[in-house]
Amino acid sequence: MTNSSKNDHGPNDFLSGIVRAFVHSNLSIILIITASLVGLAALWLTPREEDPQIVVPLADIFVNAPGYDADQVEQLVSTPLERMLSQIDGVEYVYSMSRDDQAIITVRFYVGQDRERSLVKLFKKLNENQDVIPSAVRDWILKPVEIDDVPIVTLTLQGAGNDSFQLRRIGEELVERLATIRNVNRAYLVGGEPRVAQVEISPDRLQAYQLTLVDVQRAIRAANDVAPGDQIARKDMQIQLRTSAGIRYPQELNDLVVGVFQGMPVYLKDIAQVIDGPSEPRTYVRHGWGAAAEFPQHEATPGSFLGSHSGAEFRAVGDSSPAVTIAISKQKGANAVSVSRAVIERAEELRRTILPDDVDLIVTRNAGQTADEKVNELIEALGIAILIVILLLTIGMGWREAFIVAIAVPVVFGLTLFVNLLFGFAINRVTLFALILALGLLVDDPIVDVENIARHFHDRKRASRRIVMEAVAEIRPPLISATLAVIVSFLPMFFITGMMGPYMSPMALNVPVAMLMSMLVAFTITPWLSYHVLKHGYEHGYEHREDVGRVVRSWGSEQSCGLRSGGRQQDAALSDFSTDHGTASQDPFSSHRVSAFDRWIDVCSHGARGLAHGPFEDAAV
Repeated sequence: MTNSSKNDHGPNDFLSGIVRAFVHSNLSIILIITASLVGLAALWLTPREEDPQIVVPLADIFVNAPGYDADQVEQLVSTPLERMLSQIDGVEYVYSMSRDDQAIITVRFYVGQDRERSLVKLFKKLNENQDVIPSAVRDWILKPVEIDDVPIVTLTLQGAGNDSFQLRRIGEELVERLATIRNVNRAYLVGGEPRVAQVEISPDRLQAYQLTLVDVQRAIRAANDVAPGDQIARKDMQIQLRTSAGIRYPQELNDLVVGVFQGMPVYLKDIAQVIDGPSEPRTYVRHGWGAAAEFPQHEATPGSFLGSHSGAEFRAVGDSSPAVTIAISKQKGANAVSVSRAVIERAEELRRTILPDDVDLIVTRNAGQTADEKVNELIEALGIAILIVILLLTIGMGWREAFIVAIAVPVVFGLTLFVNLLFGFAINRVTLFALILALGLLVDDPIVDVENIARHFHDRKRASRRIVMEAVAEIRPPLISATLAVIVSFLPMFFITGMMGPYMSPMALNVPVAMLMSMLVAFTITPWLSYHVLKHGYEHGYEHREDVGRVVRSWGSEQSCGLRSGGRQQDAALSDFSTDHGTASQDPFSSHRVSAFDRWIDVCSHGARGLAHGPFEDAAV
């Protein structure tokens, strides 16, 4: 390859090759479309939440120690278990609560510890030390606790004559149906009295029939037991026998035989009374209306009714009535917005089909809608910030340059959101705040790129791809250095410990990624777009110089410039050259005349090789 052909294509390093590939093709269009599509897909698919989820491995251990009071449980159970569990690697705190017959040990690991590994360590520690666990411990239950256990939707049932027992029965029916919704983790009830069959034993009758409480308890447990029996093979058939004495209705308990006295069976109804009804309440829920109840409520917002309501008037401030609340939590990694929307839609359908007319279903919490509103507000603020930046660029640089920078913004954000989705981050307030913060930084690279290309076009009074590549190569080192400096300044946020580490991690990822994508756009899309958008102001003068360049190149290649000895012949030749191409003015000091004459002298002295370095190179470059 000759030196002339090399110069026609500009610098030949690796980064210049990337710029050349995009400037001489339509790859930029593909990149713009791809970034927009993946950005929209990421915006749609990425889970939305109000705040970042902080992973804190936590578990509750329910230890049963029957027969011991709270002081004994604390001394014999809680204190030894606290000492033993605190030895686990990664444990930060160990709490305990002691009460009669039971102790609750809470083990909390450091923030950022792997949840599954932490639970395995805890379970392994308990199994390894069964021989040293206090003898007062009968058994224990290990229950993990995580952030996804917090309900994202709560629905409150109110009405039914203020009968919390009936509200609980209705709520149990709703919970069974709402728990089948996709991505629902838990659905449970709070408030009301559960239905139980209470057996109230008369001590006098029990003594008269010479029975004990243990005999009655054993008889009830055996009557409600189901066990597999033997198998019978007969005539190529196999019959499975099953002992099934399960009690289906509470009334069946009355005819249960609990013992024998003087050769006669003793039934449970002879010594006790079976009551089918509510148990003692363990949790209480009351619902009342505040001063804002009379204001119109948006759909599915806290305080709004689902479907039609009973028509009861709003109560005064401070007045409340018994109620039952249905709490629903989502699965880990699920989109809170979509889950809450599905729960509300299903609840509205159930309100129309199975709920009595005198029962109201009220939304008392909707974290999915709250998160969606917060995210939409920040997206709107981000759009306003983009418009302000574009307006300032239009005033400072011109509408063409501002348009080029404006194209870079959605491309960078689209690629950043896609990387955010790949790393498993959700869209929350911190993520969008990071994008708003990065907006003022990511436009720096395209601005520097566009400004330098426009300056080269203006100084040379023409536009070509080679000039674009030279302009980009000129500002490449400081552009890369400035981008890396911003990225390095945000990297320490990855090493923040404690609660603030996971909370700030979206910013630590999104700002550096946005800067990298901005530099990528500055080397790919911005040069291509600058050439096609800014070249129109220089096309006329450029085409003229292209024709002049071809004429002079032709004469220079023959080493014959028409200049002979004698001043009048030189002036005549120069006059003919300028008149034919309409570039030289009558002013003897015109820049066009002087430039053309100097170039002419250069061609005559050095031939066509020197021409490739001047202002008359081919327009196709």
